[in-house]
Amino acid sequence: MRGRLVLVLALALALACGAGACAARLVQLPVGEGEAFPGYEEALQGATRGCREVRSLSAELAVSGRVDGRKLRGRVMAGLTAEGRIRLEGAAPFGPPVFILVASGPAATLLLPRDGRVLTGEPASAILLALVGVDLRPADLLAILAGCVVPDPQATGGRSFSSGWARLDLSGGATAFLQRDSRRGWVIRAGLWPRLRLDYEPAEGSAPASVRLQTAAEAGTASDLRIGLSQVEVNVPLGAEVFAVKVPADAVPITLTELRQAGPIGEKR
Repeated sequence: MRGRLVLVLALALALACGAGACAARLVQLPVGEGEAFPGYEEALQGATRGCREVRSLSAELAVSGRVDGRKLRGRVMAGLTAEGRIRLEGAAPFGPPVFILVASGPAATLLLPRDGRVLTGEPASAILLALVGVDLRPADLLAILAGCVVPDPQATGGRSFSSGWARLDLSGGATAFLQRDSRRGWVIRAGLWPRLRLDYEPAEGSAPASVRLQTAAEAGTASDLRIGLSQVEVNVPLGAEVFAVKVPADAVPITLTELRQAGPIGEKR
């Protein structure tokens, strides 16, 4: 059964994709100490005016990149709310989805319909960490996809640079990098968490065109993922049925340890 679970998870993430899965260059961040930036709070307010108002988001996510050196690519239908509800559904070329992850509270459910297995009782963040190496709560993921770096970002200080960049320290230990745009004013282009780097490709709409997530090996898993967003809808009603899944009576329970061992980041070949 473990071998089959490996196969299903591989299908879920469409492993062994093309070599250019994450070829986009990183944003070149400013270096040095810069200068005092007394307008840092106003700059952050302007840069986050749109994403701060996002209370729910649904989108199709094109995920590509590497986890511990292994390539992956897949399409995921996503629904998230600021209250911490989440639905991620791995699309397949045909037939039923290859995985469904839902949560409307502290515990999540991961259903693998094609394998007839289910994981329950674990936080969504722990399941995401086991699958793709990013330890994010649903509200964190919503803030990242909306372009805000963190939920409800609050600036505690800032530095400006002659190249039209600014670096803002955020409460909680994160950092946001803003770039001046001639038409839009300040725009968030990158963010740093203690163990995560974010790079944004801005778009004209309410969410970024794409976001790149990187974690270093010392964080436990080296991940480099690019998430492209399309069919984005914000602040549309997402009913309770969106964040629920019907688990077949004959579904075989698995543990988080089994998921780590069988998933793309746990299988060492």
